[in-house]
Amino acid sequence: MRNNGKLQGKTLFITGASRGIGKAIALKAARDGANIVIAAKTAEPHPKLPGTIYTAAAEIERAGGKALPCIVDVRDEKQVQQAVEAAVAKFGGIDIVINNASAISLTSTLDTEMKRYDLMQNINTRGTFLVSKTCLPYLLKSSNPHILNLSPPLNMKPHWFANHTAYTIAKYGMSMCVLGMAEEFRSQGVAVNALWPRTTIHTAAIEMLNGSESAEYARKPDIMADAAYAIICRDAREYTGNFFMDDEILLDCGVKDFSKYACNPENMHKLQLDIFLDDEGPFAKL
Repeated sequence: MRNNGKLQGKTLFITGASRGIGKAIALKAARDGANIVIAAKTAEPHPKLPGTIYTAAAEIERAGGKALPCIVDVRDEKQVQQAVEAAVAKFGGIDIVINNASAISLTSTLDTEMKRYDLMQNINTRGTFLVSKTCLPYLLKSSNPHILNLSPPLNMKPHWFANHTAYTIAKYGMSMCVLGMAEEFRSQGVAVNALWPRTTIHTAAIEMLNGSESAEYARKPDIMADAAYAIICRDAREYTGNFFMDDEILLDCGVKDFSKYACNPENMHKLQLDIFLDDEGPFAKL
């Protein structure tokens, strides 16, 4: 999906943007000439995961954007506040927030340590709420403000809770922020939406957890970047409170060839559905 230039000069505050889906969204926006605040924890190279906020910043600037790398743990209110203030000082405001930072542990109740439970709650739900709340005074001054949470539709079927209750609660907390904030700020023109992938997305973090073979039946982060771009370029007053799927958004934008998003195009009809989804939707026909 081609860029349209609508994000030229816009400022995006993206959590977890040093790698993976967050960085892919940042690079997509950078090609328009956007300003990107990289709000992530990784300042020093990770022994197993490539990329830091500084290497991401260099990539963003090579792509045509302006970057502000900020060391941010979304659990830390002071760090979030400082990063927002730095963004406003450098770029003059904030137009778009992407709540991408997330922690995952697909463990049963008895196998979930409380420190892991707290980590997921504090990053996923509390972190999303904190970042959104801190950025909102500036979003309210923007001409087309968006908050986009990378979180699933609220599927309340019991089997999506049974195997990993703690993670589901934490991830659905991000989605509940969409439900509540979209209605709370509807009259003020702030769009609050969610985006979720139809299939698993292959990133370095996922490879570390599941092995390199997991790429065979997954898509690249590019599909989420293109879908996110399409959402945040829309009129905020007309598109809010939605739980978007990546492929549905792109189909609506006229994308017909999805093979380019598959890590292995030969397996584009055998891809692994992501969790929280009960059916393949339009993906079955692609």
